Amino acid sequence: MSKILIRGAKVLGGEPRDVLIDGATIAEVGTGLSADGAEVVEAGGKVLLPGLVDLHTHLREPGREDSETVLTGTRAAASGGYTNVFAMANTFPVADTAGVVEQVWRLGRESGYCDVQPVGAVTVGLEGAKLAELGAMHESAAGVTVFSDDGKCVHDAVIMRRALEYVKAFNGVVAQHAQEPRLTEGAQMNEGVVSAELGLGGWPAVAEESVIARDVLLAEHVGSRVHICHLSTAGSVEIVRWAKSRGIDVTAEVTPHHLLLTDELVRSYNPVYKVNPPLRTERDVLALREALADGTIDIVATDHAPHPHEDKDCEWAAAAMGMVGLETALSVVQETMVETGLLDWAGVADRMSVKPAQIGQATGHGRPVSAGEPANLTLVDTEYRGRVDPAGFASRSRNTPYEGRELPGRVTHTWLRGKATLVDGKLT
Repeated sequence: MSKILIRGAKVLGGEPRDVLIDGATIAEVGTGLSADGAEVVEAGGKVLLPGLVDLHTHLREPGREDSETVLTGTRAAASGGYTNVFAMANTFPVADTAGVVEQVWRLGRESGYCDVQPVGAVTVGLEGAKLAELGAMHESAAGVTVFSDDGKCVHDAVIMRRALEYVKAFNGVVAQHAQEPRLTEGAQMNEGVVSAELGLGGWPAVAEESVIARDVLLAEHVGSRVHICHLSTAGSVEIVRWAKSRGIDVTAEVTPHHLLLTDELVRSYNPVYKVNPPLRTERDVLALREALADGTIDIVATDHAPHPHEDKDCEWAAAAMGMVGLETALSVVQETMVETGLLDWAGVADRMSVKPAQIGQATGHGRPVSAGEPANLTLVDTEYRGRVDPAGFASRSRNTPYEGRELPGRVTHTWLRGKATLVDGKLT
C-alpha cells in the first residue's frame, strides 16, 4: 500500500500540520514529517476535514438511470468531498426488500468512489399502508440502519408508531419526510406573500410542523429514534428545540439550499427552484442557520435530487421537484455558515461528517483526523472563489440552482481509506 504525505494542511481549520497516510490508515499527524517514497501533497494552508457524509442522497438506480446511477452519483459525491452517502429508497423498484438494498450496496462497492449505505423504505412501495421488510433489510449484507419513505410522508400515525417500535430493536432510525399530504394538495411553492402574488398553490409551514410535532411525541412514547429530513421552517426549528429540551431522541437535517435560497426566487418561474420542501422565507433561512449553529439542527444533508433535462425544462407546474447538491454543498455551507461567523471549520466537520456518520452508524467515517484512524479525508481550498458551471459536474444531471453564481471554496482532494478519488479537483 502506498504512502501519502499531506504537508501543511490546516486540520479542521487549525494550525498547519502534516498528515501521513500509510495504506488505508492515518499513520501520523505532526509537523516536519517525512516518509521515504511517499507521494507528497502540498496543502499550502488548505483545510483538511474528515471525509464528508451525506445522510440524504438520491442515486436513482435502479430504475431512473437517465437521472443518475450509483456510479455517476458517487463520482459526484467524491467531487464534493464525500466518502460516504446514504441512498434514498424511492427507486424503481422501491428499496423495500433485502434484495433491492443489497443491489444498491453492491453497486456502491463496485463504484469505488465512496461508500454507499442504502436507506430502506418504511412502507411497501412507499404507499404508507404496510410496513416493509425492516428486519430483513437490516440483517442483509447492506446492514440497513436508516429507514425512510422520503419523497412521501409516513402520514399514518399507527404505521409510524409501528416503524419506530420495530427499529428500536436494533437501534435503527426512521427518517421522516414531514409533509401532511392533505395540506399540500396542489401545492407548488411556499405559502405566503409570494405565492399569493404569483397565484401559485401554497405549501403551508404547518404541513411540515404538524407532522414533526406528532412524530417527536411518538418517538418519546415509544422510546425510539426519529430523524427529521430537510427541515425548512422556523416553526419546525422551535418544535425540535422543544423536543430536545424534553430529552426526546430526535435529530434533524437542513439542506444547503434551504440555508441560502428563498421563495423570492420563484418569481422567475424557473423550475430549477422547485423543490420539496419548497424554498421558504428569509426569516426561515436565518432561523435555520442559527439552529444549525446552536446544534438544534444536527447536520447538513444535500437531498441531492437529480432530474433529466426534460423534467426541468418545462413549465413550472409540470416540472419535477428537486435539485442536485453533492458538488456544491460544502461551498454553500462555507458561504452561509463559515463566512458569516456562525460555524468554524471544526463545526462544519461536526455537522457534515461526524454527526451524520453517528446518526447513520457509518463505521469508519466521521472519525478524528488523528493517528490510527481510517484515512477518509477531504482537502478544501477555502480561498478559491468561482462561478458554478454545471457542465463540469460529475453528476449525470444538471438541475442546480447555482448555475453562474459565485461560491467560495473548492474540494481539491478526496481520499477513501487512503485511496485518492479526487486529485487536484479531478476524479481519478
